Amino acid sequence: MSEYDVVVIGAGPGGYITAIRASQLGLKAAVVEKEFLGGICLNVGCIPSKSLLKNAELAHTLRERADEFGISFDNLKLDFAAAVDRSRKVSKRLTQGVAFLMKKNKIDVYMGTAKLTAKDKVQVSDADGKVQELSAKNIVIATGSHAAMIPGVKVDGEKVVSFWEAILQTKRPESVVIIGAGAIGAEFATVWSAYGTQVTMVEMLPRILPVEDEETSAELTKAFKKRGINMMTSTKVLGVETTASGVKVKVSQDGQETTLEADQALVAIGFRPNTADLGLETAGVELNERGFIKIDDRMATNVPGIYAIGDVTGKMLLAHVAMTMGVNCAEAIAGKEVQPLEYIMMPRATYCQPQVASFGYTEAQAKEKGYEIKVGRFNFQPNGKALGLGESTGWVKIISDAKYGEILGAHMIGADVSELLPELTLAHNMELTAEEIARNVHAHPTLSEVLLEAAHGVNCSPLHS
Repeated sequence: MSEYDVVVIGAGPGGYITAIRASQLGLKAAVVEKEFLGGICLNVGCIPSKSLLKNAELAHTLRERADEFGISFDNLKLDFAAAVDRSRKVSKRLTQGVAFLMKKNKIDVYMGTAKLTAKDKVQVSDADGKVQELSAKNIVIATGSHAAMIPGVKVDGEKVVSFWEAILQTKRPESVVIIGAGAIGAEFATVWSAYGTQVTMVEMLPRILPVEDEETSAELTKAFKKRGINMMTSTKVLGVETTASGVKVKVSQDGQETTLEADQALVAIGFRPNTADLGLETAGVELNERGFIKIDDRMATNVPGIYAIGDVTGKMLLAHVAMTMGVNCAEAIAGKEVQPLEYIMMPRATYCQPQVASFGYTEAQAKEKGYEIKVGRFNFQPNGKALGLGESTGWVKIISDAKYGEILGAHMIGADVSELLPELTLAHNMELTAEEIARNVHAHPTLSEVLLEAAHGVNCSPLHS
């Protein structure tokens, strides 16, 4: 039996980072992965989707805006299969990088299905039926999550798909109904519409991107309408039927039932934790009412020596959050002091076009918390860099506590706004005020100047208003 200081179950972004940090701290580490190194994110999630979104950006520009940039052509050909192939190459390169990092950090990798047989034992069954047992002083569960499904709706991988099948298919649908208008729904709507697919989004809640600031949702709605994307909000899906030619999606809106017909339906309504068949009951690991693993600030479960990180905990289902949790978990195991994570202040990004990025409280949430707030807001429209890019849609909004000047949140929509987040999250972490951001010199011309203007707007007026 092989013995380890740390055995990590799951080699997604959170899992492999946990193992790397544990090894760097002098702990003997192993990773068990049943599918592929890098997990969902690197293989069928965040990474390949961003590659497709870049292709979509170019496709949209060439199809709809070529004249604006002085480009003309007689016969534009957009090869969707080539875009998917490019995304697969990007994913492969990064997963190979993870394999290299495992070797570099002397981390043993076991490909197979893991199951807890005791609080310090992990059984690994590989594809050939070989079973071996690992002994671990500490076990970290990083098994992630899977796509939630609508009761009674079956994913067949062709006419009804989840994000997994959608990201791998080399033929785009001519028409699609996207069920769920969160981040995944918005990103696939961007990709498919750019290539000419007729897209209808169906969202049960009153607006698209319902977890984002209301003003952000409204701005994205306008942008999507310009792209020809149909959006049905406050709409419930009653059923999905496959036909010889595609799908029929029965929906109810304002008490009126209607049937939407399309080539394909994408179900993108959220995620559920991968906790089944892990042996959690055997080890005595507690779950919360939603089925996610309960943890404390050190990522520890109720069972000494067993930890959990990432999506399986339900804290915030984002790869970078899982990575951060993984670092903290490894350091906690190594006996280092760990600062509790402030999940509400984690950066969030949706890579639709225009991009949406945020962290912290919305205006409504800040007021609900009892804060008296000040808001600074500035549009990209007068920004020189944005105009040069031909991407002047959107704005930056900074929310600040009126009493102490603490930055409570920020909400942005526009070109590459995800790249503007680190300055603001760092400012929050270092307890800087909007005034201090405004005094920081920003290079000209850059999109970041909109941050400066919004920061000025918190306490007085933007310089270019």
